[in-house]
Amino acid sequence: MGQPRYRDTGENSFYGGYLYDQIVPKGHFLRQLEAVIPWREYAAHLLKCYKGAGEYGRPPWEPVLMLKVLLLAHLYHLSRRDTEAYVNENIPAKWFIGLAVDKPAPDYSTIADFQSRLVRNRKEEACKKLLDDLIILAKGKGVVFGSIQIVDSVHVIANVNTQKDDHRDKEGEPRRDPSAQWGAKHKHTIRDEEGKEKKITEYFFGYKQHTSMNAESGLITSLTHTSGKAYDGHQLPRLIEHDLSLGLPISIVTADRGYDDGNNHYFLELHKLHSAIRLNDIRTAPTNRHRDIWLDLKRTPQYRDGLNERGRIEAKFGEAKTRHGLRRCRDIGMLAFQAQSYLTAIAMNMKRIVLLLTGTNFGHSLPAPVKA
Repeated sequence: MGQPRYRDTGENSFYGGYLYDQIVPKGHFLRQLEAVIPWREYAAHLLKCYKGAGEYGRPPWEPVLMLKVLLLAHLYHLSRRDTEAYVNENIPAKWFIGLAVDKPAPDYSTIADFQSRLVRNRKEEACKKLLDDLIILAKGKGVVFGSIQIVDSVHVIANVNTQKDDHRDKEGEPRRDPSAQWGAKHKHTIRDEEGKEKKITEYFFGYKQHTSMNAESGLITSLTHTSGKAYDGHQLPRLIEHDLSLGLPISIVTADRGYDDGNNHYFLELHKLHSAIRLNDIRTAPTNRHRDIWLDLKRTPQYRDGLNERGRIEAKFGEAKTRHGLRRCRDIGMLAFQAQSYLTAIAMNMKRIVLLLTGTNFGHSLPAPVKA
């Protein structure tokens, strides 16, 4: 097998390494990220996304460079066109991806094509492996993972105009995103015209990202993906099984009432894990002849400790939506949503790992951009 051929980046020219050494601040977040992550180790895995592994045809962009471009898009919440412009205009960004100042960035269509390659090959496995590798890396570098694991889901709105989609459906045309479905967000309490309180359910059209996060490290460790209609409780075993396969020191699993399912409690007991799933009121109601079992669970310190940590994941979801664009899908379809979900989680984990290992905060100590 020959060596892959890539496009010339000018990385080692005067306009590459030497110039960057003079002007890219030593404390820049992207310098810390470059130093912490062993980017070269991803090359062989990502190369499988290229037909011919880069050995024939027109030389492609080096796959690690393209991965970095995608991560910049998700770190800074940029569209593909804006990502192209950002890399062309921002010296630290060009340095980070390994592109000389006088070389143009990959165009927006190339960025889109590379992301589609990530999901076309064995579906979501390429992105999933990147997230797994990051957790293993964090463990190896001494990031401390605690005993409490938090499970929850976040809804993501499909990139669809539902009114136009309904019109398509009435006209017998296919819906724009047939994988997305209507789901319930949450219930609100309002007062009607007579002043009486009533609960109404707010709905959304799209998908759910089911997430497991380690409370102490603040790192997202496992993801699954469904349409918006799916029942949250069915996802907990799959998430926790994957966490255990990564060797995380879990002893307590916490979640909200949506996960209070007998099968989930049994699953945790089977794996010798303490349940801190918030119980529905019916569990401890006087009419429930098994209420003593659930009252005993609520009295355990593990139950209290788990619920005390559960709110951390809500803050993580807020960060994902407001700072990284997870409020709405960028593209159409389940595979595209999976890629966006994984790349967002990877970008957020990288931010967190850099903070834990170097003290560099992405949000507060990032120097002002240096324009080319």
